[in-house]
Amino acid sequence: MIPFHARLLGAVVALTLAAGCPALSQQLELKVMAPAAPGGGWDQTARAMQQALVAAGIARSVQVTNVAGAGGSVGIAQFVNGAKGDGNQMMVNGFVMVGALAMNKSPVTLDQVTPIARLTEEVQVIVVPANSPIKTAQDLAAALKADIAKVTFAGGSAGGVDHVMAALFARTVGADPKKINYIPFSGGGESLAAILGAKVTAGISGLSEYAGQIKSGKLRALGVTSEKRLAGVDIPTFKEQGIDLVLANWRSVVAPPGITAEQRKTLSDAVEKMAKSDAWRDILKQKGWDDAYLGGDAFADFLKKETVRVTDVLKSVGLVKS
Repeated sequence: MIPFHARLLGAVVALTLAAGCPALSQQLELKVMAPAAPGGGWDQTARAMQQALVAAGIARSVQVTNVAGAGGSVGIAQFVNGAKGDGNQMMVNGFVMVGALAMNKSPVTLDQVTPIARLTEEVQVIVVPANSPIKTAQDLAAALKADIAKVTFAGGSAGGVDHVMAALFARTVGADPKKINYIPFSGGGESLAAILGAKVTAGISGLSEYAGQIKSGKLRALGVTSEKRLAGVDIPTFKEQGIDLVLANWRSVVAPPGITAEQRKTLSDAVEKMAKSDAWRDILKQKGWDDAYLGGDAFADFLKKETVRVTDVLKSVGLVKS
């Protein structure tokens, strides 16, 4: 029989070793793909995840890679084919990818990835130059119905959230969305110059992109796409102006196809812990992003419904054939 003091010593040693071992999640060494060039929203989201996962002690290391092209279509193809079954890889994506995949007739779709979680969202805004005769959203609606060809919208890439919003606005107010005059710009600076220079009627973007110009009085905000008024933001919603338009540019993270249920749970748990961490909350505040965390089956269901909704809108404006 082992003497009591020997058993006690063994227990102490075991407890000491256990205390010194990091949690399983801290052993994670992850790779996160941003399917876009450095500097954009997906890249910023991937690097924010990198920072928060490590700072919160959830992962030992996180490597971010960029694969740009065709609104994320190039990145998702590489991810689905190259990372299959790898439980240490994730990819950032969002609203824009849904439209890009539909427009590009991509053979790779979001049905092939493993949904993990929606992370953030940002409401959209329509702005006009400060000296524009258009004062309200209803004024813009009237202009569209009077002569839609004369109303030009500036925004991001064709098929992206800005374009979808222009089509939804037109359809909601009773104008033909297939006839919208939408001018895509590759960068926010270019579209802003077009708006300020009155080269276009109105501009569409995420609220944070135009917040400075709205505050300085250079741009007039006609409305935001939130369900209710935003705290501390003196801009009416479209809904309160009689236009039933609610929309958010969301960003999310997915895993490759072919991972096990256990691998999916590990990644889902890690992302959920990250979303609840102080490090992540600090990043959201710095970036002006809204917390829109949605995990598990609820996110998978949301992703399916958004894919259908966005594709239907793109069909209505003729960017995707029925």
